[in-house]
Amino acid sequence: MLMSLDQFVFGLDTAAYQELQRRTSWKHPTTSRVGGRNARQYTGQGDDTITLSGMLAPDQFGKLESLTELRKMADAGDAYVLVDGAGRVYGAFIIEGMNEGQTLHMKDGTPRRIEFSIDLARVDDGLVKTRTEPKKDETQ
Repeated sequence: MLMSLDQFVFGLDTAAYQELQRRTSWKHPTTSRVGGRNARQYTGQGDDTITLSGMLAPDQFGKLESLTELRKMADAGDAYVLVDGAGRVYGAFIIEGMNEGQTLHMKDGTPRRIEFSIDLARVDDGLVKTRTEPKKDETQ
C-alpha cells in the first residue's frame, strides 16, 4: 500500500502513483504603510494541497475501474482521511480535481496506458463523515 484515501487504497493493483507533490501555505495579509514596507501579520494556516500523478496499464498493473471509483468519491463531495503506507496521517482531504490521459488504444477503444493526476485539498478534520456499519437484523 502506497497510500489510502478513506477506503480507496493506492497500489499496484488499483492505481499506483509515481509522484506526490505537496504545497502548503500560510496566511500573512498585508497592510499598507506610508514611507515603508507593508506590514504583515500571521493569521494562520493557508491551503494544503497534494497532487498524485501516476500511470495505469490495465493489462499489467492497475485497474481502469479505480479512476471511476475515485470519481464517484469526488462526486459525493465528502472529505476523506489520507494516510500513507508508513501510517502517517495527513488529515482530511477532498478530491478537488482529476486529469486523465489515455493512449495505446485497442480495437474496441480500451486504453492500454492511462496517465492520471489527482488534486487533493486539505479541509478541517471535522468534515470527515463517520462511517457506520449497517445494523444487523435482530430476527436472524
